[in-house]
Amino acid sequence: MATTQAAAPAAKKAAKAKGTSSIGIKDAIWVIVVCGIIAFCNFFFNFGQSSNFEGGDPNGSPLNIWGTIFKGGVIVPVIHTLLLTVLCMCIERVIALSKCIGKEKLATFVGKIKKDIKAKDFDAALKDCDNQGGSVANVVRAAVMAYKEADATTGIKKEVKMARIQQAHEEAIAVEMPTLTMNLPIIATIVTLGTLTGLLGTVVGMIKSFQALAQGGGGDSVELSAGISEALINTAFGIGTSWLAVVGYNFFTNRIDKIAFALDEIGYSIAQTYAATHTDEA
Repeated sequence: MATTQAAAPAAKKAAKAKGTSSIGIKDAIWVIVVCGIIAFCNFFFNFGQSSNFEGGDPNGSPLNIWGTIFKGGVIVPVIHTLLLTVLCMCIERVIALSKCIGKEKLATFVGKIKKDIKAKDFDAALKDCDNQGGSVANVVRAAVMAYKEADATTGIKKEVKMARIQQAHEEAIAVEMPTLTMNLPIIATIVTLGTLTGLLGTVVGMIKSFQALAQGGGGDSVELSAGISEALINTAFGIGTSWLAVVGYNFFTNRIDKIAFALDEIGYSIAQTYAATHTDEA
């Protein structure tokens, strides 16, 4: 209990010193809404133009790829919304993670901090954190401030001081980690939702195809081709959306894992440096 209470001030001081909140889009629902508006407008006013069909009739045979996509039916803009959302979220995560890491490469920054800590140059370490910026620097700042406070405190066992440093580091990670993982659940959801929506469009298209076959025995070739077109277009869009979502999700989770590993490494290094350079005082 005492360890937690002692470590908390260091984490709070670091949070106050950084002066920044979470990086990224918090209300992602509005991104989805905007993507939906763009997708539906594009579907009806671009893909559905009369010039994309024979005789200028959207019910006729398509003349180009845009007309063929329009034949995919109303499921197409739904999948298009998911696709645009994945693209927006991926771009958002690239920018956010870059800001979280800071100005310099992670390995370079970690090397500087280790060097400053070994030299007990806390001011230089804090200055490096300020220059670096971002969530990673905020976590390191909390550990450095806890180290500095422990170094200036007397009459407490070394193990307690090390525990305080580690606690401050872990609290700072708990505060900053949501910034790194923000909006990833949306991408993870679209991984499955894209395939399922494409499958729904495929089923709807095949139902129309069989209905066309059932009419008069042979069926209308236009209706038949429209149903098959709807099935294939939705399948292609759904698979493409899920593919992009899977790649994006795995890429970002892998990058976050590397950041988390680097933070754990530097936290352990700071605690061990204190253990190696200090003796038990109690």
